[in-house]
Amino acid sequence: MSSTLTERASPRPSVLFERIALNKKLDLWIAWYTMVAFYMLFGVVFVLMTEVMPPPGPDWSTERIVRWFSDTRAGLLYGFAIIFAVTGMAALCNAIISYSMWRMSVSKAFAYAYLVIYSLAAIPGMLFCAILLTVGALRPERDPKLLIWLYEAALLTFVGTMGIFLLGTLVWMIAILLDKNRVLPAWFGFLNICNLLTEVVVAPAWTSRRGAFSWNGSVAFWIDTGVFVIYTCAFIWVLRQMVAREDLGTGQLPQ
Repeated sequence: MSSTLTERASPRPSVLFERIALNKKLDLWIAWYTMVAFYMLFGVVFVLMTEVMPPPGPDWSTERIVRWFSDTRAGLLYGFAIIFAVTGMAALCNAIISYSMWRMSVSKAFAYAYLVIYSLAAIPGMLFCAILLTVGALRPERDPKLLIWLYEAALLTFVGTMGIFLLGTLVWMIAILLDKNRVLPAWFGFLNICNLLTEVVVAPAWTSRRGAFSWNGSVAFWIDTGVFVIYTCAFIWVLRQMVAREDLGTGQLPQ
């Protein structure tokens, strides 16, 4: 009797694999879980391992910058090695967001536009910073002037890049607010406005070495990052709800 109950409680591996194979939304769930894993890895690497978030100061002295490269050398090398290995996961993040627009009642041009725009986003938003700081960490004994150049170029692009993200957020926002299939809630469409505006306020980071608008200031970094974290958590949640509700049709999504 106990063995019979055990078999009923836990399906055989063959049955489990059959259920997975018959799941018509399997690709959507894979994309969603990949997106969650990617952002978790991003946070661990950029916050804990490389100490790029919060970023070191733009007004640091030459000696302090050289010492920073030396002190964080292991974290920079191993942390960014992880980033280089998992960068491809960002493609699935872009894919599921583009799918949300494909499922809406708006033109498919919105989905294609977002996919094209964000196919380039990882370069200024992550990879350029990772490559430059890795180059600096590989040879901490190199000319301090070169280390300063690598340091400033990396952190300026990481914090101050805005154009790609601004356009992508704008495309998604318009699609959500025009959609009649109720794929994503209207409140999230308006939340896109908050994220869009933070991409504008980081512009002074390119000219400010101190204060609220420098790349580690209260406006250019802390407010911008705070809004981005809230925004990211929100779109991860609403996309999960979308996948759960998806009926693979063309009309309104069921509640």
